[in-house]
Amino acid sequence: MSFDFTPFLRDDLPPAAKPWGGFAEFNFVGGHVNAASVPGPSLVEALAKVMQRDGDRLGYYGLGHGSQGYLPLREYIAQMLAERTGMPTDPGEILITTGSLQGMDLVNDALLQPGDTVILEAVNYGGQLSRLRKLGVNYVGIEVDEDGMKMDALEDVLAAQKAAGAMAKYIYTIPTVQNPSATVMSLPRRQKMLDLAREYGIPIFEDDCYAELLWEGERPQTIRSLDDQGQVIYCGTFSKTIAPSLRTGYLVADWSVLSRLMPLKTDGGCGALEQMALAEYCPDNYANLVAGIRQILKGKCEAMAEALGEQFGAAAEFSMPKGGLYIWVTLPAEVDTDRLTKIAGEQGVAINPGSEWAADADYGRRRLRVCFGHPSKQEIRDGIARLAEICHAEFGVPLRGANVER
Repeated sequence: MSFDFTPFLRDDLPPAAKPWGGFAEFNFVGGHVNAASVPGPSLVEALAKVMQRDGDRLGYYGLGHGSQGYLPLREYIAQMLAERTGMPTDPGEILITTGSLQGMDLVNDALLQPGDTVILEAVNYGGQLSRLRKLGVNYVGIEVDEDGMKMDALEDVLAAQKAAGAMAKYIYTIPTVQNPSATVMSLPRRQKMLDLAREYGIPIFEDDCYAELLWEGERPQTIRSLDDQGQVIYCGTFSKTIAPSLRTGYLVADWSVLSRLMPLKTDGGCGALEQMALAEYCPDNYANLVAGIRQILKGKCEAMAEALGEQFGAAAEFSMPKGGLYIWVTLPAEVDTDRLTKIAGEQGVAINPGSEWAADADYGRRRLRVCFGHPSKQEIRDGIARLAEICHAEFGVPLRGANVER
């Protein structure tokens, strides 16, 4: 008989985890990338090479380069950001983190207290929304359109907050391939956001983790690249390009900010082997890897869009993404995607309900996010067909089942 820890547990813990039972047959959740694109053999070769040269550094916390992370990796990130985003960066302004999520936690820990407010896109990363709720922090959602967060709406909120004497602590934005809407903020809006932040004296937290996954063209200039006053904290990651399980992200900020974030990072340092392998692999390989991944994901996105059109018809409304891993779908008002998620999950189709990805949960209730990064094109077609059958059986949407004649 096992000891019962229940009376000793905190009252505010989340529900207990369930044993891992594997992915759903049709897995359209999470930020999983195309598994076949992970450059496993090349990373092994890179790690072997760097270990021969630098392996003794494993004997030091921080690999002997301090708590900011492995210096060669920070030097590569600085060079990459300058070349690919127009953002000159000093390696001393970079902090390596265990994924972008740790970077988000550090920023939140440093800036937020219960009762504070954050401004963000009205549809948004569920991980940030849940973190803010856990911290007792309020958030105000700003509408997005095809050019990203709407600046007139942002200006109205900032003016109202100033008049009330209760300014938000920061503006959180995912400007390039926004999650989940997949919109890309235009350059004029990026400049306008920075101008408004200057006018109202509020920081910006720029989350750029999907920026490499644009189908066409170059990465847009970052908001931080337009900032010459250190008002923007920037977050990036290798999770959406090389591999999520590497758990390697980074924060970029002026030293006056970074020096206050670093004492909050009490984990003894990020994974050393991951940092060393990336530092060795990326300089000669990263650009070509990303170019290949973009084309694979574009093909999967087109397969997902085609399947949604075939199976749901006009009942599924969405804008074709310009990049990324997700399609944000709006269904008729009678569909409750919280309920659909539960029922579909029991029948082997995993989806993200829109209520978890919207500042207003009721707004998200008829919406869902589907990820096309991991499944094959055939799995996408078969999975969306099954989802349509389930949705038809439960809500009468679409008007026909996927395998029923019109």
